[in-house]
Amino acid sequence: MTRLYCQRLSRLIGSCSFSNFPRGPSSSSMAQEKWTLPHADPSCQLKLYNSLTRRKEAFIPINGNQVTWYICGPTVYDVAHMGHARSYISFDILRRVLKDYFGYDVLYVMNITDIDDKIIKRARQKHLLERYLQSEPSTQMFLNDVTSARQEYVAKMENEPNEDKKNMYRKQIEKLDSSLSALENAFAQRNETTISLSKQQVVTAGADMLSDWLDNRQKGTVSDHSIFDSLSRFYEEDFNKDMAALNVLPADVLTRVSEYVPEIVAFVEKIIQNGFAYEANGSVYFDTIAFGRHNGHRYGKLVPGAVADADLLQSAMREGEGELSIGVDRLQEKRNPGDFALWKASKPGEPFWQSPWGHGRPGWHIECSVMATAICGQKLDIHSGGFDLRFPHHDNELAQTEAYYGVDQWVNYFLHAGTLKIAGLKMSKSLKNFITIKQCLKEYTARQLRLLFLMHNWSDTLDYSRQSMELAIQFERLCSEFFLTVSHYVRKHFDRCSSASFVKLGRRELILQQSFQEAKLKVHKALCDSIDTRTAMDTVRELVGQCNIYIKEESEGQRVPCCLLLRSVALYITKLMRIFGVTEVAEEIGFSDVGKGGATKEQLVMPYLNVLSEFRERVREEAREHKIGSLLEECDRLRDEILVDLGVRLEDRKGETVVKLVDREELLKEREQKARLEEEKRLRKEKLASIAEAKRKEKENQRRLPPTEMFLREKDKYSAFDQQGIPTHDFNGEEISKKQRKKLEKLFETQMKIYQQYLSENGDDAKMDNC
Repeated sequence: MTRLYCQRLSRLIGSCSFSNFPRGPSSSSMAQEKWTLPHADPSCQLKLYNSLTRRKEAFIPINGNQVTWYICGPTVYDVAHMGHARSYISFDILRRVLKDYFGYDVLYVMNITDIDDKIIKRARQKHLLERYLQSEPSTQMFLNDVTSARQEYVAKMENEPNEDKKNMYRKQIEKLDSSLSALENAFAQRNETTISLSKQQVVTAGADMLSDWLDNRQKGTVSDHSIFDSLSRFYEEDFNKDMAALNVLPADVLTRVSEYVPEIVAFVEKIIQNGFAYEANGSVYFDTIAFGRHNGHRYGKLVPGAVADADLLQSAMREGEGELSIGVDRLQEKRNPGDFALWKASKPGEPFWQSPWGHGRPGWHIECSVMATAICGQKLDIHSGGFDLRFPHHDNELAQTEAYYGVDQWVNYFLHAGTLKIAGLKMSKSLKNFITIKQCLKEYTARQLRLLFLMHNWSDTLDYSRQSMELAIQFERLCSEFFLTVSHYVRKHFDRCSSASFVKLGRRELILQQSFQEAKLKVHKALCDSIDTRTAMDTVRELVGQCNIYIKEESEGQRVPCCLLLRSVALYITKLMRIFGVTEVAEEIGFSDVGKGGATKEQLVMPYLNVLSEFRERVREEAREHKIGSLLEECDRLRDEILVDLGVRLEDRKGETVVKLVDREELLKEREQKARLEEEKRLRKEKLASIAEAKRKEKENQRRLPPTEMFLREKDKYSAFDQQGIPTHDFNGEEISKKQRKKLEKLFETQMKIYQQYLSENGDDAKMDNC
């Protein structure tokens, strides 16, 4: 049959002519169908707030999807503080979003400033103080030296124009005076043990003063470069440890000023050749006036007002030029007050490198221009840094680089992180009003800190306080509980290989699905809007809240929620948190082993925990039935102590026990917090009871008080009384007014009623009390 059918089909096809079949569409036989190009939503185009224009601009990289980004790194002379965290966490978030959400190929370059006046002075002072203490001066000499150092510091305080700094100096002096007095007393008593201890206290309190005093006298004796290098290397490593602890990604390229001195010298030479810099006594200065007069150039693009304000300009230049470079001799070398150093002639006690202008070192601003262009080329997509760097540092960078290349726009997008306040107060390193990153991480986790930053926009002011951190902790707890709950339902009711796991969406599920779609779009628009993480986080919070309501309603109706939908929401939020850097992701090289039997901790451990949970539940049922209290207590101990120490949370719910894998430290903190709250509750209860008892006693004492005596106790108010004990004259001897007399009589009558009631209730006992 099959052969016969094939023969007949072959003859039929062979007899057909295909010449009449159309070979394709033509203008005569078929008109082109109308097609409408969809309109792009402008709110879905990435825009960044650009400090150069002071508005949000569409982000368009110079070279396709490749982005060159340079960020000003730290000046490594001290420990990193929360001001550093504000910048580096904020830009780490932006970098991750550009790379992992929008898909840009980002080249992220950061510098380390390891040549700077602050480093030089700190290293020199540290070395001189150590050398002085190692010389073991006599107690009398030590007292004399510290007293001299104090006198110089007092003079420094009196000449300080900034009132906040003056107050800081005053507090330091008061602290020193206290320890100095103790040392003088110990020395007078010749108590060697107390003298040694008091000396150490004086060194701790007066280290800044003594270091300043030694530096003023011996700075020229320090010439070993390793003294400066060792300090900067130590704090560079310390900074890297802090950034790793905060889960800040390392830069793609890290540059150090000390490694780019030849390039800096060549860069400065070119600026001189172009007519925008001049040499003076071995230093080289950028000519801001000549630059501003040149067509196409403008000095002070980021903060134009600073250039016109003489006081602001002078203050900014003092900070920008460095403490060792603002002497009268240096100021007199400049053609214009606003000119800044590209190269500084080194004095005795300062590190130096060879140059055409003699021994010297790079200025602060030139380093970034040289290193950024050495790695990223002539044009830069993004340059970022802290808000306080806008002027003079970044404005000077722009000027000197544009002067070098002869262009009017070196950077396309300048991003500045908002300032940070500590409990509403401005943080200041110079005022010693700051919190180190290490101090912060002793109290909060890196995740909680990053959540706080995400809940504020990167360019806004951020207030770091207990209240703001509590909001971040609440958000973390909300998401953690949601993830654990969804994991529980997915683990019990979802199997991707089972068709039963893919069910038709009902009315409630469709509503939640629509909310999910709307939330994703809202997050996308927020990230397009200058990476508005605050709105994104608010949207995530709302979405989790909607899911929790849905889960609760399904649970109350004894229905299994749609695990596929909840899983999609949880995976989306997890992915978003990974992009933001909230969740750490191991950087692995090569192919993943997950497909070859690799499994997560939850997949490995949870089957055993489920067995343990079910066994415990059976034990509890038997214990309740036979009223074995000791077994129930042991089950509670397993839940509250043993498993908590292993990072496992058991939640006893109606009808089932939910098992959750939670970070052990988080569980221990929860347990400590629960104990603390219970203790606070107990103390509040005791306090309220004590207050209530005091009020009761006060009320009882008031009842016992005869009305004739009630005003006699107030002789600080009244000077004369009538036979009933009612005041007739005030303290100054003035007669009581009729209006005041009526008020006093009313009080007298009220007390009489209270007292009479007390007498009637207590009879003879009350009379005995008043005897």
